[in-house]
Parts: sequence; C-alpha cells; structure tokens
Amino acid sequence: MSYVTQLLATMALAMVPVIELRGAVPVGVSMGLPVWQVLIVSVIGNMIPVPFIMLFIRKIFDWMERQSGWLARKVVWLEKRARAKGEILRKYELLGLYILVAIPLPGTGAWTGALVATIFDLRIKTAFPAILLGVITAGLIMCTVSYGVAAVF
Repeated sequence: MSYVTQLLATMALAMVPVIELRGAVPVGVSMGLPVWQVLIVSVIGNMIPVPFIMLFIRKIFDWMERQSGWLARKVVWLEKRARAKGEILRKYELLGLYILVAIPLPGTGAWTGALVATIFDLRIKTAFPAILLGVITAGLIMCTVSYGVAAVF
C-alpha cells in the first residue's frame, strides 16, 4: 500500500461511526506512519461528518420515524441514548460537549457529540469548536497511548 493510500485509509477510517479517531490512530500507527501525520489525518477525517450530521440528522430522523417498524424504533433508541449522554452537556454546557467528545471510550466521540449537540439544539458555530477541541484531545490521548509519551512530546 502506498504512503498516500495509507494516509487516506487512516482518514477514511476516522470518518466511520463507532470506529472514528479511536480506531484510526492505532491503524495508522500499525502502518508505520509518523505520529503528527496520523493525528492530523485522523482529526480531519473524524471532523468531516460533523457538519453533515448537525445539518441533516433531524431530517433523516424524521424520515426514519415515518417508516414502519425497525427504523422508527432505532430513532427512538438513538434519541434516548443521545439524551442520556447529553446529561453532561446539560450540566456543563460546552465544556460538557468537549468532555463527551474528548474521552476516548466507546459511545463517545465526534458522531455522538454532533448528535447530542443537535438534540439539544446547539448551533453548528457554537458546537463545532467544542467538538473539534474534543477530537484533538482524544487524538492526543490515542497517539500517546499508541506511540508512547516520548514519541508524542
């Protein structure tokens, strides 16, 4: 696999829900890419879906709710999950959104942060910087874990 293909694969993996940056960084590490390049392409890849999620998720949910059965139940489940994750947002506002995105654990990240921000009616220009800082923080944590402290700093 060429160097550019490895970078693009890392970026693309960071765009995938659930995997996001938390999975893209270790993959980039395993391919032998430099830490700063893995961090940059993973952050970019993880942030690409955020504005689209915030702009279109309500319309997608509305369409899904009009469908019968499984899709409507999935929307209810996703909204319930987002509201539960959003308790930190309700308590700490934008700091809570940052924390939700920054902690590199399953069920957190840019996708969840964008969904929670949308459910709580935050505007993109307000939520995007908090999500971006959270993604960068998560990226630094994952790079530190993947590469070791000495390689990152």
